[in-house]
Amino acid sequence: MKLDLFDFYLPEELIAQVPLNNRSDSRLMILNKETGELKHEVFKHITEYLREGDCLVLNDTKVLPARLFGVKQDTGAKIEVLLLKQREGDQWETLVKPAKRIKEGTEIEFGDGLLKAVCTGTEEHGGRIFEFKYDGIFYEVLDQLGEMPLPPYIKEQLDDRDRYQTVFAKEPGSAAAPTAGLHFTKELLTEVKAKGVHIAFITLHVGLGTFRPVNVDDIEGHEMHSEFYTVTDRTARLLNDVRKKGGRIITVGTTSTRTLETIASANNGNFTEGSGWTDIFIYPGYEFKAIDGMITNFHLPKSTLIMLISALAGRENVLHAYKTAVQERYRFFSFGDAMFII
Repeated sequence: MKLDLFDFYLPEELIAQVPLNNRSDSRLMILNKETGELKHEVFKHITEYLREGDCLVLNDTKVLPARLFGVKQDTGAKIEVLLLKQREGDQWETLVKPAKRIKEGTEIEFGDGLLKAVCTGTEEHGGRIFEFKYDGIFYEVLDQLGEMPLPPYIKEQLDDRDRYQTVFAKEPGSAAAPTAGLHFTKELLTEVKAKGVHIAFITLHVGLGTFRPVNVDDIEGHEMHSEFYTVTDRTARLLNDVRKKGGRIITVGTTSTRTLETIASANNGNFTEGSGWTDIFIYPGYEFKAIDGMITNFHLPKSTLIMLISALAGRENVLHAYKTAVQERYRFFSFGDAMFII
């Protein structure tokens, strides 16, 4: 299956640079995955398309303020460090700019010494391993010194960094937000519950690999990045019960989708508690075992994310929807509008 099959024309001005004042005022495109029929809505009206007994599955990961700015202790040179993944204890895999200045043993200070780091190793892709030293709780220090690692296509500064968090974010660990969830307000979630729709939470910590382009012409040769997920017993029992009673399981975002499909694929279509690393790659031809519908944002051309939704709704239906979204001036990517595939 060729990469060019998932290309489409996207004017740069449609890439949303800032969030709307009200999260739920985003536009919402409804895509019927069987017929390809489209409807245009506002996100806050999404309850009209949900039924009593359905279950919304939300990813409660919390984005770390993972971009740090420090100086080399020996030269005073300015260094930018981006946290990617925690190893044992206080060791982290990172990306560094400029990387060529950082060798094993290099020491960096952040916030006038509030946080210190020593390079303990290098990675094949040019990354660095750092061991951090601090007083108190690491995440509190990080919250004080770090900045949000916004996606590379967002050029504007974010005035309120909570706007790059979902209102239900709880478990710290992501390098990027599960952006489909950004459209929900606490008030809208209350409306969803009042309609008799169940809400379940999973955790998947989003890695920066989510922005990594596909660099192979034949997509089946693409290697997915691994991301850590957790599904609790409570969520697993709820999902099994919803399915038993005929309700629809609707994931919010590709992260929730990949998590549930990973669990269901390993358990004959059933849901069980568990945690681990997933590198599941979903593209057309994949048979879904866990979900009935999905809420998602509008994604990059030729990305693994548009391949995933093409597997769910059909490539031609999706590309027609995206062409329509461009014509109708929908806003794309992290701070953009949403699509409900049902």
